[in-house]
Amino acid sequence: MTGADRGSVLQVNRLAAATSPYLLQHADNPVDWHEWGAEAFAEARERDVPLLISVGYSACHWCHVMAHQSFEDEQVAAVVNATTVPVKVDREERPDVDAVYMAATQATTGHGGWPMTVFATPDGEPIFCGTYFPRDHFLQVVTAVDAAWRDRRDDVLASSTRLAEAIRGHLTPPTGVAVDDEALAAAVLALARTEDREHGGFGGAPKFPPSMVLEQLLRHHARTGDRAALDLAARTGEAMARGGIYDQLAGGFARYAVDAQWVVPHFEKMLYDNALLMRFYVHWWRATGDALAGRIAEETADFVVRDLGTAHGGFASALDADTDGVEGLTYAWTPAQLTEVLGPDDGPWVADLLDVTDEGTFEHGTSTLRLRTDPDGDAAAGRWARARERLLAARAERPQPGRDDKVVTAWNGLAIAGLAEVGVLLDRRDLLEAATRCADHLLGTHLVDDGDGPRLRRSSRDGVVGAAAAVADDHGDLAEGLLTLHQATGDPRWLRAARDLVDTALARFTSPEGAVHDTADDAEALFARPHSSSDGAEPSGQSALAGAALTLGALTGDPSYLQAADRALHAAGAVATREPRFAGWALAVAEARAAGPVQVAVVTPGPDDARGRALLETVRASPSPGLVLAYGAPDTPDAPLLAGRPLVDGGAAAYVCRGFVCDRPVTTPEELAAALAPPAGAQVEEDDPEADSRRGRSPSP
Repeated sequence: MTGADRGSVLQVNRLAAATSPYLLQHADNPVDWHEWGAEAFAEARERDVPLLISVGYSACHWCHVMAHQSFEDEQVAAVVNATTVPVKVDREERPDVDAVYMAATQATTGHGGWPMTVFATPDGEPIFCGTYFPRDHFLQVVTAVDAAWRDRRDDVLASSTRLAEAIRGHLTPPTGVAVDDEALAAAVLALARTEDREHGGFGGAPKFPPSMVLEQLLRHHARTGDRAALDLAARTGEAMARGGIYDQLAGGFARYAVDAQWVVPHFEKMLYDNALLMRFYVHWWRATGDALAGRIAEETADFVVRDLGTAHGGFASALDADTDGVEGLTYAWTPAQLTEVLGPDDGPWVADLLDVTDEGTFEHGTSTLRLRTDPDGDAAAGRWARARERLLAARAERPQPGRDDKVVTAWNGLAIAGLAEVGVLLDRRDLLEAATRCADHLLGTHLVDDGDGPRLRRSSRDGVVGAAAAVADDHGDLAEGLLTLHQATGDPRWLRAARDLVDTALARFTSPEGAVHDTADDAEALFARPHSSSDGAEPSGQSALAGAALTLGALTGDPSYLQAADRALHAAGAVATREPRFAGWALAVAEARAAGPVQVAVVTPGPDDARGRALLETVRASPSPGLVLAYGAPDTPDAPLLAGRPLVDGGAAAYVCRGFVCDRPVTTPEELAAALAPPAGAQVEEDDPEADSRRGRSPSP
């Protein structure tokens, strides 16, 4: 069949068998999409045409817009099919492909984003890069690339080669820089200089939730007693929690706010944001007893389990930005709509409480919901709780956003960590059980033996694992989640599984200098091998593996893991010291390294031992970022910190070690609290007399 035939006859769309919900959204396009793979490259060589590589994700608003304008248009499809081999890529399923072409797009245009639109040679080297194009502009670009490919081939290939070489150089890991005490303190000062003191957050619009930066600030305060760091984190944490970026009815955070005031969100909800944020909020609650922080941590965790949970135990990737093609259709309200649901008494009261105005704060006279202040008094709080339930029930009758039910390894690892900590700190056994189910699913489904031993895969859907290999952050984030779950449950199988993942990643993803490549040494070769020293919306592979190796070294007593963490942090140091806003997780890990390791082993005669439970509660109340916990019976197999730790007088005891040097065992919470006391001046001033009791209300699982 000729190129002309391809433009005029709709082929069987190859995306119909894809596991990615994003690719399936395009399965009935007249564009004759291929999935990324050898078949597409072979056809491009055979037909002697460029590749059109379109990269996006299912919750992306502008991806939907471009799809409706261009990819569903018969005329556009005819031109695309005749002049290119079109390839559709889910950036969440193939972050490696996304990374190398995003680097090219940013290098040639000065910005990036999705949808990403790249024309490439049949060997995959980029020719022309862009993001969203309106229909007519997109047709012009396709036509221009086709003409250049046919009439100025030598110039096109020479330019493509130069660009590919430049990107390979750009993706080479930078020279390492130490992230020491001075650098950590300087990072806090740099963040303070960029704070929006009026509205919270850093910089201007659009504003993204800086979850990992906030975690570093909490850890810095816990380690040094710097109250300014805690206040900086708290101001942003409260502003986000009370703004429109937070779902005041169902819990959970949207991807970002389009304005500087956190009023109007871009309505997609991503698993990775909510996994990281629930962990920050529960750590803020642990540090201060702040009621808002505890509520947001719990509601966000409930959102993840309720709205993103899948039948197999994993968590879906996202809720869409659009509902029936309209942003905010599910979430925005008018005063009249509130009154219709709540009646003439409660409707206006809730409208005032949530800043729902006649003029509106969003589009077409509608408003997002913001809880600027809590209702005053128990009666008002009860009134709001009842109104919230009625509004949520009414909202459930509206059209709902689509859900990307792809289960991504890295993001689920972050969710395991968040749910485990919220569950154990806020006494929510159901959340801990959800984390456990997720871990079982990932290890049972995403680890696939291809003949050379188990290899981790990137994602699954409906219990069926995808073909894409896991990247570095999949290994690091899943190991992080399993190590957190191990400390929450005492189950050594999670420690064993995490160790296997870290061993694999250190062997296959790292350079001798400690730099972590995104892809393994035997992964599919792209035109460049991706690497990122920056933390974006989630931890980079570099910092994720550094954090997992650090915790693993502390829990096992194996110094080789601590050395690997040091090398990885050093490799991340160039970005961390220059642009701390884009190295939040690397800095958070560096805070933990500077504070520890503080190893606590609690040996108990049994899970129901009262003294053991009291000791565990005391350990978990500590905000020390360098602390790791092992607990269980003495000499529990595969739990190195419990080896050689006897009971004291037949009862539970806690052993505290710093840098592998251990104090004598203690048997009372008071002795243990004294042994774990932060440095002088690091205690948080506490205005709430009930904070200590709230922090200590979680029993051990």
